Amino acid sequence: VLGPLLARFGEVKMPFPGGCAIGSRPIDLHLRGLTAMGAQVSEEHGYIIVRAPRLSGAEIHLDFPSVGATENLMAAACLASGTTIIRNAAREPEIVDEQNFLVRLGADIRGAGTDTIKVTGVTSLGSTSYSVMPDRIQAGTYMIAAAATRGDVTVTGVVPELLDALVAKLAETGAAVICSEDSVRVAMGDRPGPIAVKSMPYPGFPTDLQAQFMALLSLANGMSIVTETVFENRFMHVYELARMGAKIKIDGRAAIIEGVGGLSGAPGAATDLRAGAALVIAGL
Repeated sequence: VLGPLLARFGEVKMPFPGGCAIGSRPIDLHLRGLTAMGAQVSEEHGYIIVRAPRLSGAEIHLDFPSVGATENLMAAACLASGTTIIRNAAREPEIVDEQNFLVRLGADIRGAGTDTIKVTGVTSLGSTSYSVMPDRIQAGTYMIAAAATRGDVTVTGVVPELLDALVAKLAETGAAVICSEDSVRVAMGDRPGPIAVKSMPYPGFPTDLQAQFMALLSLANGMSIVTETVFENRFMHVYELARMGAKIKIDGRAAIIEGVGGLSGAPGAATDLRAGAALVIAGL
């Protein structure tokens, strides 16, 4: 919300963000981008204070294709004077959805879904009615749960092509995955087969499905490897899955999973949102 509030009101005071314990999530890319657009940033008693009577267009190169920074800067640039170009932008479908929404409000944006986004500032935005795209991580969580429990589940109201990376990996484990126009059916009859998975920015395998997929692979018939490349501390769920009988070893950014025939109930704790989903799947 920092970018939109700054563009609208010219000054924002907000506490530092918290959130899930999945590793370092610095906001330096957000602040650096806003500074390039003319904002003044200061810190005071645990608060971030950002001021800019009106932002100015700028060329911004993100060191990492951060989804949050791309979304924040794209929204802020809508009311800036001049043109803003965001390079090495995130390409996630949610970026495209935000562009579509902002354009409906009257913004001038092109390039969402590519690594370069161009925003030409306008003097004001209007109003609209808009339906947010389906949550592909929520849909993916249900799909993985179906495979882990050897179920047969149809998830409706989804955009199947946005789930291509997950669909491919589920098929690798032996699940039957049938996609239609707005639904995906997942059926699993036997223990999943062992595979290797690496989380990547879109269109790669989502880091937000890594924990859930690890719960599935803990039941695989063989040895699997999960590599996390996005967040450096996103294996906290490993210790909780181990309480339930999973056999997982961590080696740097990789987790080596020796599949077991079944898990057993145990008390546990969710360190973050997706770890909680993984434990629910393991519990099922």
